[in-house]
Amino acid sequence: MTVRPCLPWPDKRLRTAAAPVDAITDDIRAIWDDMVDTMEAMPGLGLAAPQIGVMQRLAVVDCSQERGQVVRMANPELLHASAKLREHEEASPNLPGVSAKIERPRAVTLRFLNADGEVEERDFVGVWATSAQHQLDHLEGRMYFDRLGKVKRQMLLKKAEKLRRRP
Repeated sequence: MTVRPCLPWPDKRLRTAAAPVDAITDDIRAIWDDMVDTMEAMPGLGLAAPQIGVMQRLAVVDCSQERGQVVRMANPELLHASAKLREHEEASPNLPGVSAKIERPRAVTLRFLNADGEVEERDFVGVWATSAQHQLDHLEGRMYFDRLGKVKRQMLLKKAEKLRRRP
């Protein structure tokens, strides 16, 4: 059980696409366990490995009310996204103190390697879909604020910088 530190923005690893995972090993399972501990400590609804400096295509998501329903994903890929969109307030531990309303597909279908090393396809809806898509962005080297217009993005980053410089 280890809570790992999240990389501070603008660490260049947050702008780098993560490498695919070849197989589900004990090392991968240990990284997932650390990711879950880190996500729970925030507390958050998901975490991608690059957020903690692990440049592999690994993500965890748990949007359940009671917690303990973590979905562990390796090499997740988007198969389908609904045309219907949903707005949700998103944030990141890599850029603390700021958030923004982001519009994303309300439902998605992902294919990934699960904790047993099997290929799984799963539908995610609502906040689960939002979190899953947020993690996919991290795996591609994108941040949620990249989905904002230029002016809103600059305002958000300026506010985050101000907060970071506070004593």
